[in-house]
Amino acid sequence: MSERTGPLKDIVVIDCTVALAGPFGTSMLADLGADVIKVERPEGDARGRLPLPPDYAPISADEQAGVDHGGFFESINRNKRSIVLDFKDARDRESFLSLCAQADAVVENMRPGVMDRLGIGYDSIRARNPAIVYGCIRGFGDPRTGQSPYADWPAYDMIAQAMGGLVHVNGPADDSIGYPCGVSVGDIYPGTLLALGVISAVHHARASGEGQFFDVAMYDAMIALCETLTVNYSYPNGRVLGATGRHHTDLTPFGIYPTRDGAVAIACPGGEHWEVLCVAMGRDDLVAEERRTHRSLRVHDRARVEAAVSAWTSSQTKQQVIDLLGGLVPCGPVNTAADIYNDPHVEARDMIAHVQLPGENPAVGIFNSPLKFTGTRAGVYRRAPNLDEHAAEIREQFGLPGRAED
Repeated sequence: MSERTGPLKDIVVIDCTVALAGPFGTSMLADLGADVIKVERPEGDARGRLPLPPDYAPISADEQAGVDHGGFFESINRNKRSIVLDFKDARDRESFLSLCAQADAVVENMRPGVMDRLGIGYDSIRARNPAIVYGCIRGFGDPRTGQSPYADWPAYDMIAQAMGGLVHVNGPADDSIGYPCGVSVGDIYPGTLLALGVISAVHHARASGEGQFFDVAMYDAMIALCETLTVNYSYPNGRVLGATGRHHTDLTPFGIYPTRDGAVAIACPGGEHWEVLCVAMGRDDLVAEERRTHRSLRVHDRARVEAAVSAWTSSQTKQQVIDLLGGLVPCGPVNTAADIYNDPHVEARDMIAHVQLPGENPAVGIFNSPLKFTGTRAGVYRRAPNLDEHAAEIREQFGLPGRAED
């Protein structure tokens, strides 16, 4: 793709977010065609634009001429344009308000009150643009939508995962402490909800002429993600779910099983899939024994069921298991990044986009949009911007004055 073609092509979003949660959400909007303008401080995104070690950056430091960011920034800031505005400068604050006056939405993920104290918060923007949608991500929400006792606490992905219950149910089944996820779910899911909130509020604003403020608390988002914790505890027995290990607590076989070269996921709680699995394992005795029993009885006999499946998968490679079960029983290999890159599904679904870095630098691969449209194609069409790269064209497009030093 070489241009914005998604269904949100007519939306302008002013992006003041930093780090991961906010930029991930706005990258989803940009993938869908929104014109996302990344407003940055003179020093840039404190996390995303930090110099990175060679093994973390997309290319080595010596080769990085013309690129001021690494792979982390590239992945979640593609499709955006960058302009530097110094909010400590009155002229730049005025430029920011002028920009917001012509936009559909503005988003940020700063601590509560930061933008207000600068004179560029929701009330100041709404005074110029009553239809503006102002979205934010906070660790524990904004006082406008509900006063939290933790409102002023700083928060990161790990804190949200822990407080929202995810850490407690993640890890070995006999572990009472828990483990965080290997990816930053406490940032990525709130960012996803931010994108949904922007689209919803813009839809309302265009129909009514009325904008509004909304927020996503990282803690709240993780409670929603871990919905089963709430419903299990709310029933009369007050069940507190613990770490599930590699297997489902209420279904079997339904989990991760070892192979000679890794592991596979197998999920067949129903009788039909269970029978196919038993035949594939050469365990017709289990078919005869279990075919008339309810799945809850297999859960009661979990240790024997899982031992039988594990004994079989341990004698096979991942590919052998998939060759026998693929298309017949819900299953899949436990993939590494290398496996994902070489999976024909990933190529067929165009899930890795290659963007060309500036200068003589190589192209790098980043994830592409998982939203696939037949009429308004969405996805990556432009690499992440260097700091202030699009200042001139943005100023011209929106009629903003030049920088004070220009």
